[in-house]
Amino acid sequence: MTPEQAKSLTAIVPVAGVGTRLRPHTHTTPKALLYVAGKPILAHILDDLLALGVRHLVMVVGHMGERVREYVDARYASTELVVSYAEQKEPQGLGHAIHLAQPLTPGGPILILLGDTIFRADFSKLVSGTSAIGVKAVEDPRRFGVVEVEGGRVKRLVEKPDVPPSHLAIVGVYYLTEGKPLFDALDELVRRDLRTRGEYQLTDALQLVIDHGHELKTFPVEGWYDCGKTETLLETNRQLLELAGGAPTVPGSVVLPPVAIEPGAEIVNSVVGPHVSIATGTVVKNCVVRNSIINPHARVENILLEESLVGENAVAQGVFQSLNVGDSSEVRFL
Repeated sequence: MTPEQAKSLTAIVPVAGVGTRLRPHTHTTPKALLYVAGKPILAHILDDLLALGVRHLVMVVGHMGERVREYVDARYASTELVVSYAEQKEPQGLGHAIHLAQPLTPGGPILILLGDTIFRADFSKLVSGTSAIGVKAVEDPRRFGVVEVEGGRVKRLVEKPDVPPSHLAIVGVYYLTEGKPLFDALDELVRRDLRTRGEYQLTDALQLVIDHGHELKTFPVEGWYDCGKTETLLETNRQLLELAGGAPTVPGSVVLPPVAIEPGAEIVNSVVGPHVSIATGTVVKNCVVRNSIINPHARVENILLEESLVGENAVAQGVFQSLNVGDSSEVRFL
């Protein structure tokens, strides 16, 4: 993508979701700001957009939107990224969220990336071609939106079909060389109050775009990392740390790579790793931690943690024991 193309491209990132599957963490922290592989989910997405050359970003915020704005405005203030915000006051679907971005989106191409998913793909090829939907072949596509392809073009979009027309799941990346056909379709959905399962769906709007004669193709996305619930967030953390590799040296502690430890974290007399992310302001003392994520300003002491997600400002403490127990004995820690 040339610098001229980048200047004309608008990225839209919806982050208005409540994140119910990540509770209790999302009671107090927006899902997009939960840590994975060394930084918040949202930072992975926005850093990729910056690297692509995107300069105009529209974010659709909702649940704890002020927290998201504060983070983005502080972290990206010194960059060339110009950020506008739309507010989704009620959860009415992804299509509704994108519809709210329309007044802030100038004419030209648009790139939509979902704010709870991290992608690894060559987006420069995507935004240099025709309009396309990001897809990945999956074993069981019944859990996803699926595309039906005919003659190299997307013919039909089906949401969670009982009998899938293909194995190509929609992953949450959408590129249109011109945003107007999509916004016109979203206007039609809202005007006619066309909802699926009570919400305005982006897939329904894209189907209208196709029905109105606009061509959509598919774009392969091999790296598709879901952050929607605790187990997938930890799996994404593991996979991204494997890709990044490395680990800092911490005097007085043992660090087993791959590990991501942010500056400002304090690690004392502990064994950390593999597959651990520790955010800034965190204290880890007298611990063994593996395959876990510890969010900012948490305190973890005297405990063994595995496959754990520790929230922001949380405290987790335990007791290490040394035992010399004879035969036919029983020991209980209450």
